[in-house]
Amino acid sequence: MKDVKYKIVFCTPALYSAGGIERVVAVKANYFTKQLGYDVTIIVTEGKGKEPFFPISSQVNIINYKLDFEELWRLPFWKKVIVYLIKQHNYKKLLKADLMRIRPDFTISTLRREINFLTGINDGSCKIGELHVNRANFRTFGERNSNLIKRVFAHFWSNNLLGHLKQLDRMVVLTDNAFKDWPELNNVVKIPDALPFKIDSQSELSSKRIISIGRYAYDKGNDLLLKAWAIIEKEFADWILDVYGNGNKEPYNKIIDELGIDKNRCHLYGPTNDVMKEYLSSSIFLLPSRFEGFGLVIIESMACGVPVVSFDCENGPRSIITDGEDGFLVQPFDIMAYAEKVMQLMRNEELRKRMGANAQKVVSQYDLDIVGLQWKQLFDELMQDNGL
Repeated sequence: MKDVKYKIVFCTPALYSAGGIERVVAVKANYFTKQLGYDVTIIVTEGKGKEPFFPISSQVNIINYKLDFEELWRLPFWKKVIVYLIKQHNYKKLLKADLMRIRPDFTISTLRREINFLTGINDGSCKIGELHVNRANFRTFGERNSNLIKRVFAHFWSNNLLGHLKQLDRMVVLTDNAFKDWPELNNVVKIPDALPFKIDSQSELSSKRIISIGRYAYDKGNDLLLKAWAIIEKEFADWILDVYGNGNKEPYNKIIDELGIDKNRCHLYGPTNDVMKEYLSSSIFLLPSRFEGFGLVIIESMACGVPVVSFDCENGPRSIITDGEDGFLVQPFDIMAYAEKVMQLMRNEELRKRMGANAQKVVSQYDLDIVGLQWKQLFDELMQDNGL
């Protein structure tokens, strides 16, 4: 099929945060615009007056509805429902008007609030969903600490979700495990996240510095990381741990105090604008997540030749890391075993270098041009299926 300059609309909550989805959307939008010549629009609902955290081409059109769904985080559950329905009604009205005006070839949703009505908008576009978490942790409503009403509500909503997903032209997942998560669907394809930068160097792996990058949130497991570090730091007095991420650091500073961790060698930072610099100046990367849809930071670290120690959580790390070859996968959530694997790498620079070299070879499959071609092929296939 000859090259066609498609018109694409992304629907995602926000661009101002330093999160993985924000990074992935920015990278794809830039690639589609600059390399493939597509007409790209990103529609968001959050971040009024805030600039995108990651660079986005001036050729990409950004529309912000300023609906502030994030307000729901601060409301009691009963009020959440009412406010949500009002905001959702406004969102549907605005998005329908813009899609009818833009008339995109493809509308790509990161499967947030718009999935409840997106497939019912008859603007002529193919509807694609891309899922960045594993099924078990999609739309859970924080059920870990929720009451019966919340759990019943979440169960109803999850069942309703399945009907919407079936109506998508395609649903994109990131790993083989995620592909198997959806036996009810016949529209699922796998396209992994792409490495967001080109790398022409690698870490020397001689620095006595360990890093971790991820939101300060329960699912990212920074509490587990600090418990492992409390074990490690007693054995290695000359190594440091630097953690980067957005979110509330205060609960984790309290954990540092409770565990008696040396604050001169364990630092909790905000998000970094130069992740490559941090990878290249470190020797080990730690991913303590309780679950991951993919783990973009894993391939970023590996591309810089830095071995990763990760819990073998659902479901991203095991699709990227080969245990003992280019990193370590540790039984969830065995803190002592995790600490031991980290210390094994700390003791052995030769092991770090062997794993780091293997890691760089593995991540070549996530090159942006390779993943970008997979998206182009998906677009061409859908156009052919629709006889266009």
